[in-house]
Amino acid sequence: MVENKYEIVKETLRKEIMDGKYQINQKLPTESELMQRFNVSRYTIRRAIGDLENEHYVYRIQGGGMFVQDWQRDWTANDTNKIIGVISTHMADYIFPSIISGIDSVITDKGYSIIVGNTLNSPQRGRQTLLNMLDLKIAGLIIEPSQSALPNPNLDLYRQITEYKIPTILFHSTYPELTFPTLLTNDKKGEQALVEYLFQLGHQRILGVFQVDDQQGVDRMHGMIQAYQSAGIPLMNSNIIMYQSADSYDDIIDRVDNVLASPATLTAIACYNDQLATHLIGHLQKTGRRVPDDVSVVGFDNYDMAQVLSPTLTTVDHSKRRLGRDAGEMILKMINGEEVTSKTYDVPMIVGNSTKALK
Repeated sequence: MVENKYEIVKETLRKEIMDGKYQINQKLPTESELMQRFNVSRYTIRRAIGDLENEHYVYRIQGGGMFVQDWQRDWTANDTNKIIGVISTHMADYIFPSIISGIDSVITDKGYSIIVGNTLNSPQRGRQTLLNMLDLKIAGLIIEPSQSALPNPNLDLYRQITEYKIPTILFHSTYPELTFPTLLTNDKKGEQALVEYLFQLGHQRILGVFQVDDQQGVDRMHGMIQAYQSAGIPLMNSNIIMYQSADSYDDIIDRVDNVLASPATLTAIACYNDQLATHLIGHLQKTGRRVPDDVSVVGFDNYDMAQVLSPTLTTVDHSKRRLGRDAGEMILKMINGEEVTSKTYDVPMIVGNSTKALK
């Protein structure tokens, strides 16, 4: 009997979508409203909606509800279209221009061009960016996932990308439900090396400041924790601030100030990236704290500007341009039907003047 009810709900909603009762991108009634309308259980509604989602009639937005998918859309790649879509979380980020330059240096000679999208690390904006690119029937996609440490509300689109066999590479992070080739940095190992270096300098009371809605930040935080565990140093000697990409630098730095003002004296700070580290160093200097005499600071990514500021920054290198070249070569191979292998890059340490041994 449950099977019949589930099929009735599914086929009724499918017919209403096809007949135009619900327009493309229109929000569907809630689960509770559908339960009341069809007089069925929540399980029955979820099973029916799940099938419609798999068949590309509906899509979900986490926390936003269910919406009508463009079920007649065809995103099959156009053989004459030599455009590769590149999607970044932050287009103005100091890493992304080097990646774009690396991709462009490879694909241009093969007659391809790039169209760039910027999600601002928002899955909702990322959805529209993906749809815009798919409408162009592009030859391939190179994507930096948005908020990769959180559940992906756009899995339906990624499933359709797989179904239409659009060559796709993910870089910096991935989602556990997806099997696309990836280009990743060894974030956990890099952060562990930085913290272990601070241990060598005598620092044990270290503040970690990590962005945790991206998997990179989560991995870097785990690298710090692993360093403490491997060294046998009590983790309670440390402190960790977790923030999200939408948080402002002012808010993050206020939280750092609050920790530094506490009775437990911290002698070093490990930042999520060089951009945060340079902001923090400038703030510390303005408020009378000397870097590295009063507090040592390490970053992550090897931001070019971080090596011309005073003090120069202790960090780890990010193979930005190499990643871009590899992405370009991989996507061209995939377009030509060749197999490719995912890569993870080591992040060698660069010692600057922002760290100092404790006396």
